[in-house]
Amino acid sequence: MSHPIIIEQKVNAPAEKVWKALTDRDEMKIWYFDIPDFIPEEGAVFNFYEPGNEMKYHHQAEILEIIPGRKLKHTWFYPEFSDQKTILSWELQPDGEQTLLRLIHENINYFSDLGENFSEKAFTEGWTQIIDHSLVPYLES
Repeated sequence: MSHPIIIEQKVNAPAEKVWKALTDRDEMKIWYFDIPDFIPEEGAVFNFYEPGNEMKYHHQAEILEIIPGRKLKHTWFYPEFSDQKTILSWELQPDGEQTLLRLIHENINYFSDLGENFSEKAFTEGWTQIIDHSLVPYLES
């Protein structure tokens, strides 16, 4: 059994700006992934690939919960490799002109049979990289 990956980061940006970066397709493609079918509504399904033209690692997700300005929770899985689904949550806690951002990725152990690229270590490193080197600089620029 794996523990959830939890990454917390204080961001020098108001929660409204962070929320928009997490839920606006045009902003997401600048710091995250290009997700043309993303609609911020519960039950909506969206698809995307790793950056580049290789169409590598088809990701599919379904939005499970949205609390505007506070929480975006969705499944995360790779339909071409597994029928197992993990759960990813982005949670925001406003603090004036700053925001505490918390990413929680649960059930990573469901991907343990897919190899090293899908390990808890790989996901922890990937999420840390995305938050520290893409999202935070984007929000604080």
